[in-house]
Amino acid sequence: MKDILEQLEDRRSQARLGGGQSRIDAQHARGKLTARERIDLLLDEGSFEEFDMFVTHRCTDFGMESQKPAGDGVVTGWGTINGRLVYLFSQDFTVFGGSLSETHAQKICKIQDMAIQNGAPVIGINDSGGARIQEGVASLAGYAEVFQRNIEASGVIPQISVIMGPCAGGAVYSPAMTDFIFMVKDTSYMFVTGPDVVKTVTNEQVTAEELGGASTHTRKSSVADAAFENDVEALAEVRRLVDFLPANNREKPPVRPFFDTPDRIEPSLDTLVPANANTPYDMKELIHKLADEGDFYEIQENYAKNILTGFIRIEGRTVGVVANQPMVLAGCLDIDSSRKAARFVRFCDAFEIPILTLVDVPGFLPGTSQEYGGVIKHGAKLLFAYGEATVPMVTVITRKAYGGAYDVMASKHLRSDFNYAWPTAEIAVMGAKGATEIIHRADLNDPEKIASHAADYEARFANPFVAAERGFIDEVIQPRTTRKRIARAFASLRNKKAVMPWKKHNNIPL
Repeated sequence: MKDILEQLEDRRSQARLGGGQSRIDAQHARGKLTARERIDLLLDEGSFEEFDMFVTHRCTDFGMESQKPAGDGVVTGWGTINGRLVYLFSQDFTVFGGSLSETHAQKICKIQDMAIQNGAPVIGINDSGGARIQEGVASLAGYAEVFQRNIEASGVIPQISVIMGPCAGGAVYSPAMTDFIFMVKDTSYMFVTGPDVVKTVTNEQVTAEELGGASTHTRKSSVADAAFENDVEALAEVRRLVDFLPANNREKPPVRPFFDTPDRIEPSLDTLVPANANTPYDMKELIHKLADEGDFYEIQENYAKNILTGFIRIEGRTVGVVANQPMVLAGCLDIDSSRKAARFVRFCDAFEIPILTLVDVPGFLPGTSQEYGGVIKHGAKLLFAYGEATVPMVTVITRKAYGGAYDVMASKHLRSDFNYAWPTAEIAVMGAKGATEIIHRADLNDPEKIASHAADYEARFANPFVAAERGFIDEVIQPRTTRKRIARAFASLRNKKAVMPWKKHNNIPL
């Protein structure tokens, strides 16, 4: 018996070494952790339970039968993050460059199936050279099996991808279908076709970092939600994100202890909005002052900065925030911001996370590039996302809410539950200047009359009371009481039940 136990421990030790010490050293030299080191950092200490440690590939071509390392390039299993169950896989770049084989894919699929079956998030740590060429179509079939499970898990359990090395070709489509993608600066990249192929086909000279690095995907393409300095920081932020999320679509988000009174008054908010309607202010200041302990977990911080998305807690409970940012493009909606916010709203709705919308929007961004780019359809995505949401929704209009953008930003007409406005709110079809030039175009050559008409328009419409008189605004509130009002509103909505008409699925304007 002792010999058998020693043999078991020897095999385990060999499996834990992956591709061997020299390759582990090479991984460290690149500034990257190994697959197992990443798991140890991500999960609670001592909580990891590994599956399929001794699985090996079945390929016998190209001399592969003589190289059969245990684990086959991916470490899979389950553990806990702050005591809550998660499933995960971590690709091991020290074994065949983390390339995906048939059995490698089967290990991942087993974890995905168990996560769906048991209603727990699944986290994928990607560090792979792509499909294992020696296996040909079998590895491609493996990718497709993983993709299918990503699709089945979508909206059922949270799926998080962490890109910690190369992720190229077909491999990118699994992360692309997950809910959140994190990257590491300088050591991770994603692209469908690499720099060499790009050069051959289009004659463009581009580096891997320029083509698919963390900066590219967080600032330009919106593929990734955030980028971090190193593996350690990225994994710490994944732990923090998981703390905001429910385990699955049938459970509420976790309730955490809080040390911030729900009826806290913030006198500084009374002067947040400048007297001049064209002067910007930072909407993040409002978000931080509404959140428990001022904690705001921002999603896609570096993309479409004219809109803010992320998570806060109110009375220890997760709330999704969507807010126009007057500091960027005056808070206008455009193609990028509409897509960014629509996806976030749909995620919150899928996982029963209440939504707080903070509105200061002068309209949609004008211009040929927006119209040619399809701003109509992209703007409709955000409209559609809010209109189909059945979670509790609270809206606060701080300043401008003009035109169609007023409708789109969780207006009462899209079934938002509580719609508040600050006294500084201006709810109208458009600004006074533009409206006056249309209504009184006959007086365009008389500056005094135009100024008088504009002042009259402002007096009549540049306030929240016309909308309040019609019941489109539930209450005009003092800015300093905003946290108290939204906390009470969400508390009253905890048992909300709203049902959409039966359908197989909708046809959102993609």
